[in-house]
Amino acid sequence: MLLKILFLVVFFAMMIVIGVYYRKSAADVKGFVLGGRNVGPWLTAFAYGTSYFSAVIFVGYAGQFGWRFGVASTWIGIGNALIGSLLAWEILGRRTRIMSQHLGSSTMPEFFGKRFDSTSLKVAASVITFLFMIPYTASLYNGLSRLFQMAFNIDYIWCVLGMAVLTGVYVIVGGYMATAMADFIQGIIMLGGIIAVIAAVLNSNGGFTAAMTSLSQVAAEETAMQGAFTSFLGPKPLELVGVVLLTSLGTWGLPQMVQKFYAIKNEGSIRKGTMISTIFALVVAGGCYFLGGFGRLYQPEMNAAGGVVYDSLIPKMLEGLPDAIIGIVIVLVLAASMSTLSSLVLASSSTITLDFLQPVSKKVWKEKTSVRTMRVFIVFFIAVSAVLAIVQASSPVTFIAQLMGISWGAMAGAFLAPFLFGLYWKKTTKASVWMSFIVGVGVMLANMICTFLKVPFINAYFSSPINAGVLSMALGLVLVPLVSLFTRKMDKTLVERMYMCYNRKVNVPAKDALEDEV
Repeated sequence: MLLKILFLVVFFAMMIVIGVYYRKSAADVKGFVLGGRNVGPWLTAFAYGTSYFSAVIFVGYAGQFGWRFGVASTWIGIGNALIGSLLAWEILGRRTRIMSQHLGSSTMPEFFGKRFDSTSLKVAASVITFLFMIPYTASLYNGLSRLFQMAFNIDYIWCVLGMAVLTGVYVIVGGYMATAMADFIQGIIMLGGIIAVIAAVLNSNGGFTAAMTSLSQVAAEETAMQGAFTSFLGPKPLELVGVVLLTSLGTWGLPQMVQKFYAIKNEGSIRKGTMISTIFALVVAGGCYFLGGFGRLYQPEMNAAGGVVYDSLIPKMLEGLPDAIIGIVIVLVLAASMSTLSSLVLASSSTITLDFLQPVSKKVWKEKTSVRTMRVFIVFFIAVSAVLAIVQASSPVTFIAQLMGISWGAMAGAFLAPFLFGLYWKKTTKASVWMSFIVGVGVMLANMICTFLKVPFINAYFSSPINAGVLSMALGLVLVPLVSLFTRKMDKTLVERMYMCYNRKVNVPAKDALEDEV
């Protein structure tokens, strides 16, 4: 117990020191929200990766999808690395940094407002962001609390309050730079921790070969396949594809993820950050889902209806491990959760301040007023999500993945298509953006209502928030270009002025580009 407490005390002390150290960089809006657009590749890549993966992944998704798909759930982590990280950086990173700086936008809603010359779009996007980040944040507390209860026998409420207060302190004091540096340290902990945990769990099951042998003998429901949980694509490949798409492609439309590209320092940071972020995702996400694939070797908790409590699987796997490993796991999951929480509250508070309150007030705000308001909303956002997490613990929505799926599906469904087309296609119209907002949010709200009423949404497959989220993204990617073809185009001169930022000439070394022959 003393060792586990020591790990926590050291970790907490580091986070507070970081917040205090970077307090001067958070004096104005640009510094507080974007770190002055001067963040290097390592900090940006780790900030991206740690915002991506949290207790939702380690406890919720790894437990649920490891149970359903076996070791084939590792494909989710591979998809997160290749689609959610590598392709996201290659396709979005550079263009996002260039155009967001050219337009002077600090958030995703502000990008929509300036790119499509519409204050109402900016306000609508800020409301969607604020509302759907709350259930996402609540899910972070849930996963963390189960591990704390296992290790310290601490009541759930105290776990939620402790994490909320500590995260609030360093984000409020140090802003984006404190968050980025904390994410870097937390990312290193996550990398080392996941490797140590996988090794310990496999060793407790007799090693990799013995664990795979035992898993191959577990019968899978709803299929006659032998050794389904050790097979290449698992017992339910179609469902597996849906999870890969939402958790990988979905990140392209999440404000707290895309905002990391706004702060990149230079071209070199893009190249290095792409590789660092991809490797980080491969190790952390791939490791988490690979570990979860062995969940069938353990006896899970069952709920009142006789169903598996997926969130209990990873804690069950860790119960018999040495105290040192459990201490590492606690700090690992705490680091993962706090990094994501800090990213969410910073994105949400900046959005509600810059993209909702300022346009509604119709006044020019001073820098200090804007920063002070963002800090107030960080406190508000953390408090509301903490209360929701405590209430949610006794509600029918008991699985982390349900909350995560609703949040990701709504924001990715609403934002992914218009953001992507807005960066690349001049003919994208305001009407198409509105259509994507309405359909993306509408699909997830309909799914929530059907779940509450206990009736199928479309059919059994799309009743899952995960698959409904994939549907909302797909509809957006089809509707935005389709609606744009038949609706009023934006002023051509205005659009050309926006896109001229991509044609600006810059000098680069010969190793990056060949010069024309004279």
